[in-house]
Amino acid sequence: MTTLQPPDAAQHPGATATAHHLRTLAFIGLGAMGWAMCGHLHRAGYALRVYARDPLKRERARGCGMHVCDSPAQAARGAAFVFSNVTSTPDVGQVLLGADGVIHGAEAGTICIDHSTIAPAGARDFAGQLAARGLSFLDAPVSGGEKGAREASLSIMVGGEAEVFAQALPLLRLLGSTITHVGPAGCGQVAKLCNQIVQVINIEGLAEAMRFAAAEGADLPRVLQAIAAGMAGSRMLDLMGPKMAARDFSAGIQARLHAKDFGLAAEAASQAGLQLPALRVVRAQLDRLMALGMGSDDTSSLLRVLEAP
Repeated sequence: MTTLQPPDAAQHPGATATAHHLRTLAFIGLGAMGWAMCGHLHRAGYALRVYARDPLKRERARGCGMHVCDSPAQAARGAAFVFSNVTSTPDVGQVLLGADGVIHGAEAGTICIDHSTIAPAGARDFAGQLAARGLSFLDAPVSGGEKGAREASLSIMVGGEAEVFAQALPLLRLLGSTITHVGPAGCGQVAKLCNQIVQVINIEGLAEAMRFAAAEGADLPRVLQAIAAGMAGSRMLDLMGPKMAARDFSAGIQARLHAKDFGLAAEAASQAGLQLPALRVVRAQLDRLMALGMGSDDTSSLLRVLEAP
């Protein structure tokens, strides 16, 4: 496993301070995903300066030996890299650029890495504003869910300058098993939304197939067994098919998160003047799922939307 190597203090004057700086990271946002990712960095020997709005999450971090800060700006002070993992585009803007944001505490040369799923246009805007203050930005959304975060097996899609990506890569390898530099700022978010479009349209197709099979009186597990061996086979079928057949709608991935991401994809498509009919239809199904109060359940609940009167 690769980590950043500080310079040899015996050979380089002032290297002790430099080494300490390189080994100091900030992490903002300690939800289920952020906490697992932060833990991997901490166990790799980095000093963590962290911030979370929830006092219970702050206490948990303090109990693990992390330095708990009162704001994103304070967390960024002295950190070579600042990670963030929050919910929405406005949340990221507040964390990075707000009155107590990272931009007011980070030193020139600091690299900000955001793992949130946000609008591509927002990521490009944040990169530009940070660059004006001498800070670098990578939009690095992830796929793999909480399980992938815990196991450090996430797929990480990265937008930003190639040179900055190369500097961050050793750290990203502590968090994921597949790290892809997609292109300039915003391209990581584009790739993530492409991932969501393919993934959730697939789930909707599976839900419709299961609804059809049940209406025709077929045995759902046997139908799944039959089609999994053909061209319909996919990782999503393997994951969601058995859940639908067993009517297990406990959240692996909460539907509300897919609904949020589909909203971002629909907005970006509209701004680009694109007609994406499958995206539009599935977004309507996700909106109905939310209206039925199933947002905290698994996205396999799209089957229940089809069953609802």
